[in-house]
Amino acid sequence: MPPDGRPSISVFPKAYFDELCSGKMPLLDWIKQAGTLGIEAIEMYDGFFPRRDSGELREVLAAMKKAGLRTSMLCFSPDFTHPDPAERARQIRRQKDAVDLSLELGTPYCRTLSGQRHPETPLEDGIRWAVEGISASLKYSASRGVTLCMENHYKDGLWRYPEFAQRSEIFLQIIDQVDSPFFGVQYDPSNTLLAGEDPVAFLRKVKHRVVTMQASDRYLKGDARLEDLRQADGTLGYSPDLCHGEIGKGLNDYDAIFRILREINYTGWISVEDGMEGLAQMARSVQFLKKKIDQHYR
Repeated sequence: MPPDGRPSISVFPKAYFDELCSGKMPLLDWIKQAGTLGIEAIEMYDGFFPRRDSGELREVLAAMKKAGLRTSMLCFSPDFTHPDPAERARQIRRQKDAVDLSLELGTPYCRTLSGQRHPETPLEDGIRWAVEGISASLKYSASRGVTLCMENHYKDGLWRYPEFAQRSEIFLQIIDQVDSPFFGVQYDPSNTLLAGEDPVAFLRKVKHRVVTMQASDRYLKGDARLEDLRQADGTLGYSPDLCHGEIGKGLNDYDAIFRILREINYTGWISVEDGMEGLAQMARSVQFLKKKIDQHYR
């Protein structure tokens, strides 16, 4: 938890995700860059650690210490809605391994998801399997003191299908069946936009369960309208006309979001998911969020 009774800023390397997962960009290089942003932490992803051995972790932790950074959360993407029960069992083992990695990185927060929207997975089965997978993983994470943070997500970069619980009515059906002090919501306003829904209205529904947050923004290109991008299921998905942009210059109403965060006295991490146009853009987004924290947490 950030130390000063109000939110603190973390960053997630959205622009470098593929390079970091493939090893083309060393994680140590990203840590050095992040250390120039005036932030407190980095949000990690399990795919950034191909070896998972003690030597790799020692190098990363030493680089983080040198940069004056810590790990805010480990981003992980389990697929609990897979139609194969053996694969669902494997995903629970993967989530438990991610919990262990979270602790090795020094964070008590680990992301979880429902899984992919497999065409052969019926809605009711998918909800049940997601609850079962999260609940089984939660028994382990709670014993280790790690909170599982379920994100209102769109699609992991390495997945074939979008998030099963992308729409809020499915997301809420899942989280309403999981009750634990070691389980909460990772709120992402931009992902709510991609679901074709109102980010502020969604936050009001889950505000008392938010334990971590990602921050990004989206903007429309040219004369595009959100309604023009709506798909048959009501979601928007990733469209070339709806792009990542600098936080504070897009469609998200961050004043309304911060009013709700202040109302619930949210003091967790806010992780910037930005920088598609370079590190300078991410730096501007960080400064925007710092100003909003100063404005709303006076």
